[in-house]
Amino acid sequence: MTLRAAVLGHPISHSKSPALHQAAYAHLGVQLEYSAIDVTEDALPAFMARVREDVRQGESWRGLSVTMPLKTGMVREVDEVRGVARALGVVNTVAFERQAPGACAGSTRLVGYNTDVAGIVNALRHAGAASAPTAAVLGGGGTSAAAVAALKELGAPDADIFVRDVSRAAEARAAAAAVGLPVRILPLAGAAAAVAAADVVISTLPPRAADPLAEELARLFTQRPGVQLRPGVLLDVAYDPWPSRIASAWQEAGGAVVPGLEMLIYQAVEQVRHFTGLGEAMPAEVIDVMCDAVGAPRRVF
Repeated sequence: MTLRAAVLGHPISHSKSPALHQAAYAHLGVQLEYSAIDVTEDALPAFMARVREDVRQGESWRGLSVTMPLKTGMVREVDEVRGVARALGVVNTVAFERQAPGACAGSTRLVGYNTDVAGIVNALRHAGAASAPTAAVLGGGGTSAAAVAALKELGAPDADIFVRDVSRAAEARAAAAAVGLPVRILPLAGAAAAVAAADVVISTLPPRAADPLAEELARLFTQRPGVQLRPGVLLDVAYDPWPSRIASAWQEAGGAVVPGLEMLIYQAVEQVRHFTGLGEAMPAEVIDVMCDAVGAPRRVF
């Protein structure tokens, strides 16, 4: 029987998750069909009800990758939330776990996880991010929650979170409280100096939303004759178009840039572990074929 998995979101046509997952399953010899399905926030409950009915009818769903704008809403659609996803209230991965034969006659339990945190941590570590870094996050939505948790894991003592509207940063605030990381919520306008001085910057803004800040940074990096400003590590979660303006400005100033595609790969590795049930037994070379599938440089995982 062919197993099923999919990535859900709106819009979804740009997603590279199908290429990543299909390459991994082909390499592993797992017959798992992985597709992209456009689902809006309003349509999510009905979609998940259909998935549960599919499972009751015997269809072999193994997993769901969850992208914007569904990561918060998915918390209400699963049977259990585990790990950091429980603290954050943000789910980007749903695993379908078969129960023991004696429990509800082979019923399947939907379990929510968050692999974005591991994706961010691994991407930043491979880029040489400092331990206990001074840190800034751009954006206050669902992905910023994972960024906050990742900074906590990296040992950051606190973080500045720069948002376009300071009244709309509830997810970032909640994440900071959940993991115990002190944060300051600040306006994105005029943030260039603070952002340039940080050891680690994580942009969770949508494509092109950081363009005005990129222009400020470009001016800042060039307007001080005789003063060497060397920025730290920037992870820009948006990967299309690439390079983004903020990534270009950062790299031209000598800073290290991590494309969002790398974060996507590292979090997808964790999803493949869940969907196949291989866990830590999954061969390390899988990440190489996933990198090849999307044209990303190979890295040691």
